[in-house]
Amino acid sequence: MGLAVLAFAGTASAVVPGMAASAAVPEKAEQCLACHGESGQSQTDGIPSLGAQQPAYTLIQLYMFREKLRNSDVMNGMAKDLTDDDLHSLSDFMGTLPKPKPPADAGDPVRMAAAKALVDKEHCNSCHSADFSGRDNIPRLADQREDYLAQTLRDYKSNKRAGYDATMAEVLTPISDAQITELAYYMAHYR
Repeated sequence: MGLAVLAFAGTASAVVPGMAASAAVPEKAEQCLACHGESGQSQTDGIPSLGAQQPAYTLIQLYMFREKLRNSDVMNGMAKDLTDDDLHSLSDFMGTLPKPKPPADAGDPVRMAAAKALVDKEHCNSCHSADFSGRDNIPRLADQREDYLAQTLRDYKSNKRAGYDATMAEVLTPISDAQITELAYYMAHYR
């Protein structure tokens, strides 16, 4: 378990399935897990899974929500009173949760092969890692919700979602909507 979990021990009564029984959920994280899934795997349309997400990425996103640099009425409201220490603690905690489980089906082999060719061509696995687990401030994509991935890619492409830099908007410029659908399918089914 990470140091963040140890620092939170005893601050709340819930225990996350898949984690050691001694790892209590921090009080402020309970609000996060209500939507993002009790073990960090979302079951709700449009809501991302946060389990095993890169802490640096989560930290940046929470900061952007708090400062209203990223717009979501719900998340802006949830983050508005978080301190810098809260941002760090929550980010570290989410990184300790189990990674999301892939869908039961491994995906259509034809679609997976076509999307892999696009991933290779666009070098998605260069930044997001070969297994799409992300690194540092680059998010985990493997086994993320397909609907969330597709919407996020569309939002980056249209500049509706601003990143902390322009990388994703630039990368997605030549990508068609049909290709976005296939990329989201691939990442959601990646094993």
